[in-house]
Amino acid sequence: MDILGHKRWQIAPPAPPIFLKRVQHLHPLVAQILYNRGITKLDDVAALLAGDYAPDNPFRLADMDKAVTLLRQAMAHEERLVVYGDYDADGVTAVAVLMRALRSLGARVEPYIPSRADEGYGLNPEAITALAERDTRVLITVDCGIRSLDEVAMARQLGMTVILTDHHHVGTALPQANAVLNPKRPDCAYPFKELAGVGVAYKLAQALLRANSQVPLNTTRYPLHESELLDLVAMGTVADMVPLIGENHMLVRRGLEYLNRAKRPGLSALMEMTGTQPGTVTARTIGFVLAPRLNAAGRISEAITALDLLLAEDMSEAIPLAHELEALNQDRRAMTTEVQERAREQILDAGEVPALLFVSAEDFPQGVVGLAASRLLDEFYRPAIVISKEGELSKGSARSIPEFHITEALDTVAPLLVRHGGHAAAAGFTIRTELLPELEARLLALAQEQLEGISLVPLFNVDAEVSLHTLSWDVFHELERLQPFGYGNPTPVLASRRVHVRHARAVGVDGRHLKLTLVDEAGGVWDAIAFRQGEWIGRLPPTIDIAYVLESNEWNGRVSLQLNVRDIHAGG
Repeated sequence: MDILGHKRWQIAPPAPPIFLKRVQHLHPLVAQILYNRGITKLDDVAALLAGDYAPDNPFRLADMDKAVTLLRQAMAHEERLVVYGDYDADGVTAVAVLMRALRSLGARVEPYIPSRADEGYGLNPEAITALAERDTRVLITVDCGIRSLDEVAMARQLGMTVILTDHHHVGTALPQANAVLNPKRPDCAYPFKELAGVGVAYKLAQALLRANSQVPLNTTRYPLHESELLDLVAMGTVADMVPLIGENHMLVRRGLEYLNRAKRPGLSALMEMTGTQPGTVTARTIGFVLAPRLNAAGRISEAITALDLLLAEDMSEAIPLAHELEALNQDRRAMTTEVQERAREQILDAGEVPALLFVSAEDFPQGVVGLAASRLLDEFYRPAIVISKEGELSKGSARSIPEFHITEALDTVAPLLVRHGGHAAAAGFTIRTELLPELEARLLALAQEQLEGISLVPLFNVDAEVSLHTLSWDVFHELERLQPFGYGNPTPVLASRRVHVRHARAVGVDGRHLKLTLVDEAGGVWDAIAFRQGEWIGRLPPTIDIAYVLESNEWNGRVSLQLNVRDIHAGG
């Protein structure tokens, strides 16, 4: 599939003069980007730029009073608690947050993270039965459970108090837990709805620690300030790709401050393993370097290894675990590439690319099918579902485009599924293998209906069109004030027209990347790199339009501005 120059650029409309006048103390480009992100209230603008968002009162979450009261009673009676989490980075960091908070309060608490291969996502009857047999009195879920109505009812019947914390979309009914903490509850007054699973767990930890500061428990072991958990919150929030706006922006910004101090042995060991220097960690570092190694444990082995790293008390314990995660991550990369290539062959061998990609195989490792689906989406710009057949049951992961809400699509075929859940852009499910053909037919028909008449070409959002000669170090530093960047607050993308190509060469393995020397209309010379666009060699016209990120580049001790070119259009 040749997609060179086929992305559709959507240039953000200019901010209205009335808004620009209200923020005239800001650089016009910063003002435009804030407007693009929907940040238009002066208080919100000031808070974002200063990093002064105040975390909202955790007791505004529905059922928080109940949850704190139940947990304090359980700890006072020394009852056995279990924190039950998901096996991805969001879930593992959420477990770590509550384990740290509860242990500081003297709780008898243990973690439980199900095996992706043997148990699958979320609560399952076998685990609940085993936990009940071990005299678990309180079950606390993190990053899961909001659609586990039967499993929660079972846990209650077995005598457990269930406190459910989750951030996924609520189904038609709430589970009958003793307390349900989820800002997406229709009756929840908490103003910020986009917390990650670790964010909701952090709100519970906040509430417990604040309650203890007012009326200390006799079981309290050592003082823990809620801010000491923020490095874990930043890790999970970035990894789960929730919008980095509002409270999430503040949590990640402050969490990065703690993460860059490298005080937590597990994260310090992980940084050392990856060559990441304290003080250089950004949200991008989390997303592309640190979090994938945490995720690797749950994808192809057991997530408890990642949790053990986060809870490690010293470097002698943490370093071997970091080495283990690094080895798992290397295996994960190889497995993902193999599944992606085989899935791609299935799609291309079938002829015309359909509106929804649906591939399966008995030997697809379940832990990497979601990653393979993401890569297929990136290449074909279609909703992509990749399934691991595992005997009578199959497990699939789906990734989708903005034009097709994948979890709502799965809701329409819920009677076919054993379980499912997720977000607009990502979901997972379990299904009886014999029902796969029917599932494919119904989802494909739904995609064809919803996507009819829509051009399935990647839409590439551009924040502003500028002339290259107007950019400078001052502009770069102004844009950096909007950090941390991530999902919902992406790195600003600029576009410049009619840029002259002085020199171009392919670089990297197999010439995958493109190194450019560009000249602007004022005669200024710019270095540029275009990753994974080496196929332009031999096809570049002398003048092009570029969409890019302005970044700092250090090479041989020299620091310079560089254009990281995200897309090229010919015929500028």
